[in-house]
Amino acid sequence: MRLIKQDIIQRDGSGTATLFPEEPEDMWHAYNLIRAGDLLRASAVRRVTTEGNNGNTTSKRIHTTLTLRVTGTDFDPAASQLHVSGRVAEQNEYAPLGGHHTLDLELRRQFTLEKKDGWDSVAIGMLQEMVNTQARAQVWAIVMAEGQANICYVTEHQTVLHQRITGNIPKKRAQTGEHDKATGKFHAQILEALLRVLDIASPTAVPGDLKPLLIASPGFSAQNFVNYMKSYAQTNTHKPLLALLPKITVAHTSTGHLAALSEVLKSPEVTAKLSNTKFGRDAALLDRMYESIRKDDGKAWYGPKEVEACVDKGAVGRGGGILLITNSLFRAQDVAERNHWVALVDKVKAEGGEIRIVSSSHESGKRLEALGGVAALLTYPVYEIEDEEEEGRADVGEVWAP
Repeated sequence: MRLIKQDIIQRDGSGTATLFPEEPEDMWHAYNLIRAGDLLRASAVRRVTTEGNNGNTTSKRIHTTLTLRVTGTDFDPAASQLHVSGRVAEQNEYAPLGGHHTLDLELRRQFTLEKKDGWDSVAIGMLQEMVNTQARAQVWAIVMAEGQANICYVTEHQTVLHQRITGNIPKKRAQTGEHDKATGKFHAQILEALLRVLDIASPTAVPGDLKPLLIASPGFSAQNFVNYMKSYAQTNTHKPLLALLPKITVAHTSTGHLAALSEVLKSPEVTAKLSNTKFGRDAALLDRMYESIRKDDGKAWYGPKEVEACVDKGAVGRGGGILLITNSLFRAQDVAERNHWVALVDKVKAEGGEIRIVSSSHESGKRLEALGGVAALLTYPVYEIEDEEEEGRADVGEVWAP
């Protein structure tokens, strides 16, 4: 995402930001940033019908710029399309004030955003992350089985299916020769598609900038494809492909469907290789938290009330305190609820703690949402929270006991 212009006043959060989305990941960021009540200005196409003096009507498409008061958003991650619905907030000759309209935000078409309740610390943090292109580490993955392959890419915030390839492969026992021939053709299709999307052979490709590649399947499908890649690279002296081979990790899954990728990303071997990526670090922190909970050492808590109690005690501050919170909590339609989580983040920051906003579209985010969407690793053990709650319930019971 390119920042074209911004005049945000951090003192009160007023002002606007004009952004230019350049790649599919940018639409995901925009989806998380734009909320109901915000003002959004972008180009739009309206169909205008006019009636002539003779009673005939003509219809034509008009390009104009609309400003909407946002009422809702709809994001299609597969197509990287963001539809923003709202009411027209500024007079326009082609759209009546207050009329309903939907803006389709597209790549390489700028838009301007003004926050209804001002740019708070979380929104400004999102904006800074959007324009920091160096922070995005992508990993390509192929989840496959006999006759099917899903090529996808994993970013810091989402997993997107790029292409699905299918092939008709006969059973090996019945027709061994036909099976091998069909498998070879299928592997050639996958490799052709992979080289096209990775673009590693283009003149502008940077050899040292190759991203890790995960190939996973039940059985031996993944390893067989890797063997095909090695043979092809050596036979054709394909230097970019030869350079990619050491970055390939083969993993086992229960199925060849895309959903099985979550199994791969939880694998210790894969986690170790992806430790320098954001979602790899998030997964490691979640594992550390679960281990602390298992040990019952008092240095990890989860759930809104429990984590807030730990923050109030100053246990999520300087010296190793980490607050983990899913980005879905900041998409809350209730302004008071969202402000509540922003205040919690600001408090931890002020006390020197680390904030990790975890994407709900990754396995780590789903694991965290199952725990209430928020958790904390503490600087020192806290044991009293459950006891205090139980004492509180006991006191109420004594008051109302007959």
